[in-house]
Amino acid sequence: MLRTDEILSTIRMLHAEHLDVRAVTLALNVEDCAAPNVDHMCRKLRDKITSRASRLVEICDRVGAKYGIPVVNKRLAISPVSTLLAGHGKGAALQVAKTLDATATACGVDFLGGFTALVHKGISPGDQVVMESLPEVLASTQRVCASVNVASRKAGINMDAVREMGFIIHRTAQLTADRKGFGCAKLVVFANIPEDNPFMAGAYMGAGEPEATVNIGVSGPGVVGSALKRRLERGDKVTLGDLAEEIKITSFRVTRVGELIGREVAAELGVAFGIVDLSLAPTPTVGDSIGEIIKTLGIEKIGAPGSTAAVAMLNDAVKKGGLFASSSVGGLSGAFIPVSEDAALAQAVGAGHLVLEKLEAMTSVCSVGLDMIAIPGDTPPETIAALIADEMAIGVINDKTTACRLIPVPGAVAGDWVDFGGLFGAAPVIEVRNSGASAAFIRFGGRIPAPLQSLGNCDGPFQSGFDPICAVANSLGKPRCVVFRSLLSCI
Repeated sequence: MLRTDEILSTIRMLHAEHLDVRAVTLALNVEDCAAPNVDHMCRKLRDKITSRASRLVEICDRVGAKYGIPVVNKRLAISPVSTLLAGHGKGAALQVAKTLDATATACGVDFLGGFTALVHKGISPGDQVVMESLPEVLASTQRVCASVNVASRKAGINMDAVREMGFIIHRTAQLTADRKGFGCAKLVVFANIPEDNPFMAGAYMGAGEPEATVNIGVSGPGVVGSALKRRLERGDKVTLGDLAEEIKITSFRVTRVGELIGREVAAELGVAFGIVDLSLAPTPTVGDSIGEIIKTLGIEKIGAPGSTAAVAMLNDAVKKGGLFASSSVGGLSGAFIPVSEDAALAQAVGAGHLVLEKLEAMTSVCSVGLDMIAIPGDTPPETIAALIADEMAIGVINDKTTACRLIPVPGAVAGDWVDFGGLFGAAPVIEVRNSGASAAFIRFGGRIPAPLQSLGNCDGPFQSGFDPICAVANSLGKPRCVVFRSLLSCI
């Protein structure tokens, strides 16, 4: 049970670091809005979302004011629209998207996620409608966000979908060229997409979720960065283990605050409380930066050797502190490294210290992947697809969520700076080396099979401590050594 006095004590201690709740996301199941007539479907969607979400912003503001903790972003996430669009066409998808956009605007929320297709094992007719409509949807709406899951630990990587997404991203950038390709900032390609993520652009409501639920994204990295600086200013000798402990303690406190506010918002809305996502989501504001934490940990130039280890330590410590604070942890939960949304990371790219290959290495231990990265506008669709494939492979092999939010900026070349505005920030266009050299690989298509580790489950043969040779020996009633010798003779 949460203790209010403990929460209020935490608020007093962290008030100087501008503690906030980064996102409150109301997730809704809209499968009951399906209808053979698209006009009827749109009316049902508008009525259901409005009935549930019309008070979300008001309640978040009131609860935030009560505790002195602002809620920065109020958002909606719905179940995948692909389930609604089976049997419909591209025109219906555009009409649904515009209805969702208008409804989100009427409710006062920042974004609405759930224009989603789950195609890691194959593309259904509804998924195909969603994917084909994405460039026009993202170009013609302001608040609608999209996500496509093309890979999973169990299914492997759907390379046909990966190839198609390369062309979709390229087309989306062209249709939003007047906004520097900004439509791509609202589109994420995932491996192992979480069903309860409160952060955009990848939020959607998964199949195992309740009818309606509130999910929380905790405060940004500024709080953790300030705590580390205070610890170092004490002047005594510290090790990386001591700094990891400081991150854990701070993450614990922030998580408690986030859960308190999330549960109160859920109670006032009359819906279930879902999860707290422990992810540290940076903003372009100076001081609210994962990059600055990396520098505080002793990496003078972000991208230098040691950068990946620093992100790994940060990610692990955040998870440990948050898990101890709450039994309702989910979503992505870790550290984000979105280049344009993090001033320090953007500066490191501009200085040439942080390159695309190093960013990819860092994504193997962070919370998501290649996020908010501006690339040259002439990057071929096959190269975009190959970048996605690399990131999906990291997720599948390491059994973690990875994602790509790549923005080909029309007319821009490596080194140019682009400003997307607001929380999306600004960044230099990063160099994509060996562009075009992966086209033949992408054209093969098909599926990269799931790895051997995917055969493991809670009682499977690859569970830690399980000896498959012993299992065979027991089933045959023979000594293990006899079975082992027999197997060797067959090799």
